[in-house]
Amino acid sequence: MPDDADLGLRERKKLDTRRALSDAALELTFERGLDEVVREDIAARAGVSVRTFANYFANKYEALAWRQIERIHRTTALLAARPAGEPMWDAVTAAALEPFEAEGATGFRPSREQLVEVRKLVEAPETRGAITRATYDGLAAAVAARSHTDPDRDLYPRLMAGTIVSAYYVATEIYVRSDPPESITTVLRQTFSALAAGLPEPGR
Repeated sequence: MPDDADLGLRERKKLDTRRALSDAALELTFERGLDEVVREDIAARAGVSVRTFANYFANKYEALAWRQIERIHRTTALLAARPAGEPMWDAVTAAALEPFEAEGATGFRPSREQLVEVRKLVEAPETRGAITRATYDGLAAAVAARSHTDPDRDLYPRLMAGTIVSAYYVATEIYVRSDPPESITTVLRQTFSALAAGLPEPGR
């Protein structure tokens, strides 16, 4: 995902509209609960028409998932830019955490009420499908470039891409169940650390 400064005016406007719709969807979810949010309300909160909403997202789940999709796109770009000699999991961890740290999410602790709504979103099949479709191929290509493998023929880049996406899911699932609420960056770091260590059995 390129920085805003690298985009033309038209692309920046599109990005701003996507961000506004996604932010509006999240605000309404926290205010009313996920089940009570409809696209008409999201569009109204963002100051656009329902037709404009439909030009960007098929439903509220895609609008809410965009925030995470955009982070993974940024992770993909950051991974491609990491030093060539850096161990793969070190590079993946740094690239995955940087978007959250740039947003100031490192110390963010959601309320229990907010976590209930995020949990509903995470568990929705529509959310999982949107994230996987939008992120998998790009991650596989970035891993292939670092590992000098073929993303279409070799097992490693696609296995790594699938593992990274799964790691996001697992970290988020632990995050939304944390009590007291935990920072997502702490859980993500723990998740990638366990994978880098070969996922040892607990207690061994």
